[in-house]
Amino acid sequence: MSDRKTFIIDTSVLLYDKCSIHSFPGCDIIIPLVVLDELDRFKDKQGMLGENARYVNRFLDDLRQDGHLHEGIKIFNNQTIRVEINHSLNVPQGLDPSAGDNRIITVANELSKVNDQKVIVVTKDINFRVKCDALGIPSEDYYKDNIVDNKSQIYTGHKQIQIDDDNIIDAFYEKGHIKTSLINVDLHPNQFVVIKSGSKSMMGIVDNNKICQLKNDISDSIDVKPRNKEQKFAIELLCRSDIPLVTLTGIAGSGKTFLTLMSALSGIHEKKYKRIIMTRSIQPVGRDLGYLPGDIADKMSPWFYPVMDNFREAFSDVSYFEMMKERGQIEIAPLSYIRGRTFNDSFIIVDEAQNGTIHELKTIITRVGKNSKIVLLGDTDQVDTPYIDTFSNGLTIVTEKFKDESLAGHVRLTRGERSKLATLASSVI
Repeated sequence: MSDRKTFIIDTSVLLYDKCSIHSFPGCDIIIPLVVLDELDRFKDKQGMLGENARYVNRFLDDLRQDGHLHEGIKIFNNQTIRVEINHSLNVPQGLDPSAGDNRIITVANELSKVNDQKVIVVTKDINFRVKCDALGIPSEDYYKDNIVDNKSQIYTGHKQIQIDDDNIIDAFYEKGHIKTSLINVDLHPNQFVVIKSGSKSMMGIVDNNKICQLKNDISDSIDVKPRNKEQKFAIELLCRSDIPLVTLTGIAGSGKTFLTLMSALSGIHEKKYKRIIMTRSIQPVGRDLGYLPGDIADKMSPWFYPVMDNFREAFSDVSYFEMMKERGQIEIAPLSYIRGRTFNDSFIIVDEAQNGTIHELKTIITRVGKNSKIVLLGDTDQVDTPYIDTFSNGLTIVTEKFKDESLAGHVRLTRGERSKLATLASSVI
């Protein structure tokens, strides 16, 4: 039996990652004709879906110079790509023969009978994988972007360490820092540590092979005080100009959006930044209300009620928010229209970032210009976008990929501060 594997690629994979079409080196890739038909419906759409559909179409069109797609064409990585045109109507009983997923199932069934190797369906659609399993058809998720597969492995940004030498803690308070070599633990850049020895303890941040005291805080002109150590860690990252990328995760009501917005306002007051850019993935919770009237600001306003709530909490009304919008100090930038822009001297807030794919978040991170900072916020346990989850969403992947970089920092906020009820609901429901 050949060592090569045969994969049937679903539309959801190609729309999720345009490069997936050439990401299976040494394997045979089958694209059912119905997949091309489904891609055609997305080619004129704005944003990432339209871009990905057009990329795949162009890639396949270029391949036509090297042969016939229905016969199979070998590409640079010893992978072959073939468009399967023989769609039998022999769909398993109980399934709608006109549905694209069911026609792909039929292709998988037929190819498994004629090939001498296992045929595997690759799809981001959970229900599609369930149907395949029920019919005895091997299927897999698309795992290229996944870095962790267990919640306990997800980076939290802080660590608690127990030592037996009080002198280390004394030296920390005397000098303001200690060398990381004194602590026999692997640490990441900008990671926070809580070190305890007997009755003594210290909190610090890893910085250039040292553990340093926390020094940054929100401007005195804005009355905000951290309520727990994780919030103090978050403020340290949010107020440091030398850490342009910050990711904050945590349960609902843990203070992610509030602390970020207040830190952004502090940066405006201190003239570190000229404006605040706010964006988010437009993914509703529950039933979609459909198209909204008005211009871009009007259409985006329902998605930014949480921001207005935070202004109301801090300043008792939203007039300050409206004033800053009129001055151009606060801008709402829909994620779908952000490609091609450059944000200089800006504090960029990406709320609900867990609903974006890694490819969408890459688009906005690469918009960051000079003297700017970007903060990605979200609860990775509350993903509302189809085809991604706690481990494959963009926020988790960005956190994991940047944890060894000195330009980035991360904190997971574990305590809810909104109310006792909100905290209880996050844990028991």
